Amino acid sequence: MIIQANVNCANLNQMTTGQEKGIWCNTAIRSIYRIAFAVVAVLSVAACAGTPSYPMARAMYLEANDPIEPFNRGVYGFNKALDSGFIKPVATTYRDSLPQTPRNAIRNFLNNLRAPVILANNILQGDIDAAKVTIARFMTNTIVGFGGFGDPASDLGAKFRNEDFGQTMAVWGLGEGPYIMLPLLGPSNPRDAIGIVVDSFLDPFNTWADNTGHGEAPMARKGVHGIDLRSRHIKNLDDLEKSSLDFYTTIRSLHRQLRTDAITNGNAGDSIPLPSISFDDGDKFLDQSAKLKN
Repeated sequence: MIIQANVNCANLNQMTTGQEKGIWCNTAIRSIYRIAFAVVAVLSVAACAGTPSYPMARAMYLEANDPIEPFNRGVYGFNKALDSGFIKPVATTYRDSLPQTPRNAIRNFLNNLRAPVILANNILQGDIDAAKVTIARFMTNTIVGFGGFGDPASDLGAKFRNEDFGQTMAVWGLGEGPYIMLPLLGPSNPRDAIGIVVDSFLDPFNTWADNTGHGEAPMARKGVHGIDLRSRHIKNLDDLEKSSLDFYTTIRSLHRQLRTDAITNGNAGDSIPLPSISFDDGDKFLDQSAKLKN
């Protein structure tokens, strides 16, 4: 959250306890994004050094595009421990205690809530047809789908397609940069990390939360989305980990394939979109994971 520099003491004294809590929560989540961006910037500079000189080693190094792998593995270990100790158990309880229908309704509502950000990126990418679909989906699901809890638009052929500013910069021709594992946020790169920050400012939901003293709402929204997403991937990720010699490198490779598919809207040749452990990836893993075994 952006805190206006000219807020005076009188205004602060008039804030209710709920407003103060909301402002603190929204400031915290924005601070996480800013810190992540700062870490990305520093590590990207550090990544420019240390390229191996031996041809074969250099080729492998460049193909992996992971110049700070020891650091990334450390962050991955932290994320994995957090997932094993907290996120996965909560997601499992969520999946087992809540029937499929209300879980689908929650996901539909969160997808519908993201429509303004998707629309902004549709326009920035010059994809007017996609922008029309996004508007049609939002209007249909909001009105006919009971505020977005239903998804009649998909039944009419207008399927959900996520867009973010990282994808927009890729369409503009910006390279992804080195692979980076971010705390909590998962696999990423400098381009996508910047995209996360920009999207947070593009989102009118965050603006509403800032201006109404509900600063905890974006954090709650992010948490619910993360738990819902993780609950849909439990078995698939467990199976994938069991079949992987090095789950870190598997996640790195599959994350890039997923992002390539998202950027090209599924027109990336024969690459298979597969998942990463990230709260910001789509649900294509559930539809595509079986292909990995063929």
